[in-house]
Amino acid sequence: MPSDALSPEPAPDADTSADFDAETSADATQPTRPIGRVLPFTLLWAAGIIIIDQATKYWAEATLVPYEGVPVIGEWIQWRLVYNPGAAFGIGGDFTWVLTLIAAIAVVGISVFVARISSVRWALAAGALLGGAISHLGDRLFREPGFARGEIVDFIDYFGIFVGNVADIALVGGAIAIVLLSLIGVSSRSPERREPDPSPAAPSTETH
Repeated sequence: MPSDALSPEPAPDADTSADFDAETSADATQPTRPIGRVLPFTLLWAAGIIIIDQATKYWAEATLVPYEGVPVIGEWIQWRLVYNPGAAFGIGGDFTWVLTLIAAIAVVGISVFVARISSVRWALAAGALLGGAISHLGDRLFREPGFARGEIVDFIDYFGIFVGNVADIALVGGAIAIVLLSLIGVSSRSPERREPDPSPAAPSTETH
C-alpha cells in the first residue's frame, strides 16, 4: 500500500484560519455600500417637468381664448385659459409677492432634500415636486404684471371647479407619492446591512 495513503493530511495553519474568520466576520458586520446617488436622474426628471409645463402654457396662451372653455372630455375636462395671481382657487391674489417668497423657500427646501436622496422611487416623487415648484416660481418671477408678482398660467379645467396646469399635476402627484412611500416604510436612503445572527457553535472535535 502506498505510504502516502497512510500519512495524515497536514493540519490547517491556525493563524491563517483565524485571520480568514476575522475578515469574514468584519465583512458581514460592515454596512452595505449606499447605492449610487440619483441626483442627476432627479434633476433631469425635474427639468423635463419644467419644460413640459412651460411648453404647454405657451401653447395655451397661443391657442386658447381667455376664459372660453374647449371641451376635451365632455364638460368634465376642458381647456380654459385663465391667469391666477393667487394660490389654489385664486386664494391670496392680493399677496402675490408673499406667494412668490413661499415658492422660493419651498424650492430651496426641496432642493436640499433632493440632494440627499438615494432611492429611485423617492427621486421620482421629489423630482416631481421640485420641477413643479420651480416652474411655478418662474411664473411668479418673470410673468406679467411684473417681477415677483407674476400670474400663474392655468388652462386645465376640472369639472368647472378648479383650473390648473402640468406643474399642479406634478406637485399633487409628488406629494401623494411621498405620503405613500412614507406609509409603506420606503427609506429615501439605502439601508445598512443588519448585524448577522450569531454563527452556530463549532462542532465538537472530541472523539468518542
